[in-house]
Amino acid sequence: MLAPFVDADWLAAHLDAVVVCDVRWYLDGRSGRAAYQAGHLPGAVFVDLERDLASPASDEAGRHPLPSPEAFAAAMAARGIGDDDVVVAYDDDSGAIAARLVWMLRVTGHDAAVLDGGIGAWEGALSTVAAERPAAEFTARPWPHERLAAIDEVAATDDVVIDGRAADRFAGAADGIDPRPGHIPGARSVPTREHAGPDGRLRPVDALRSRFAGAGIREATPVVSYCGSGVTACHNLLVLEHAGLGPGRLFPGSWSQWSRDPSRPVETGR
Repeated sequence: MLAPFVDADWLAAHLDAVVVCDVRWYLDGRSGRAAYQAGHLPGAVFVDLERDLASPASDEAGRHPLPSPEAFAAAMAARGIGDDDVVVAYDDDSGAIAARLVWMLRVTGHDAAVLDGGIGAWEGALSTVAAERPAAEFTARPWPHERLAAIDEVAATDDVVIDGRAADRFAGAADGIDPRPGHIPGARSVPTREHAGPDGRLRPVDALRSRFAGAGIREATPVVSYCGSGVTACHNLLVLEHAGLGPGRLFPGSWSQWSRDPSRPVETGR
């Protein structure tokens, strides 16, 4: 299987052999589709986070619950992604959003990687012509139980639980997004966007391993990853794999589910 991250040189050399996906999305409400229309990698198809990679939000499941396997398969097929296609996904956010698609594909047995550095790493011309691919055949496969952690499992686990949100949100800064600020008791702050340097590209593996070690994570340490709504948490999981530290599990509902349940305790502080 492809490594979790590929660089722009690799993509340029394999552009005709992969499906490129633009997965830009913004928490502040800006339109990822508008960004795509203004300029995207040649041949890239737009994948909508909220429509293609999540089911409708709810208090019980959070802001971006995983879609059913059937809904995910239908979305991929409609974008022209088939069972045997290799996917490279990008964004303009250090890979934090594109990782959601890549993680979903990889855990269901498909070859996929994040473009390290995102659209900013691409040195070729951009296109404003929307790519159209014929519908493909994409088989629905169950989400693997061993790669997921439900809310009650997170509450009872002895695994290291990491929070991929920015450090101020972890500490308890109000963000106007979720009803309660703070973090899951016992969780450790590992802001996923800090895995990248100023150019948006991943830091060296030794530096990444050191960051995780600071949270008590070494090779084969059991890890549960969460964030605001289960999106950027996928980036932490891919970086764990990239650094040779194991696959980890995703808490899909993340803080958006936990904070909406008044019975769940909350911690603040760093």
